[in-house]
Amino acid sequence: MAPQGLVFRPMRAADQAVLWEILHVALWDPPPAPLRPRAVLDTPRVRIYAESWGRAGDVGVMAEQPGADAIPVGACWMRLVPDGQGLAYVDDATPQLGIAVLPPWQRQGVGRPMMLAALDAARGAGYRQVSLTVHPQNPAIRMYESCGFRKAGLRNTFHLMVAPLGSSPADIQ
Repeated sequence: MAPQGLVFRPMRAADQAVLWEILHVALWDPPPAPLRPRAVLDTPRVRIYAESWGRAGDVGVMAEQPGADAIPVGACWMRLVPDGQGLAYVDDATPQLGIAVLPPWQRQGVGRPMMLAALDAARGAGYRQVSLTVHPQNPAIRMYESCGFRKAGLRNTFHLMVAPLGSSPADIQ
């Protein structure tokens, strides 16, 4: 269930511009580090997660404040990245997940329900598991674990986490 006043909806190709903004926030470094320079979004190793959003196999949920001019709050998205690409690569059948809540709405209970909605969408799309990587100092690790992710190894200095997708959201709640 979305926090009061927010809606979760499937991501669309029209969300491309806001997805770049959210991906920029998702590239988390421990405080007091600021956001990385926007130029990082132009590097191939980052572009693979958002470029040409809406292609076959892409699954995501956008959180927004509803209204005539809906205001984006955050997103949880995933896509298949083949051929061993991506820090969270497990295999060609496991999508790599990204998640971020824009700064004005962080620490307000948006992340977990948004992720659960996205995992439910992935389950509905036929995925059997989802992966992500997370900085070891990121406090969101606890939230990821509460959504069914388990540490499966290290990639560079990041935790690789994998969530098997059972038959229903109740399997991970």
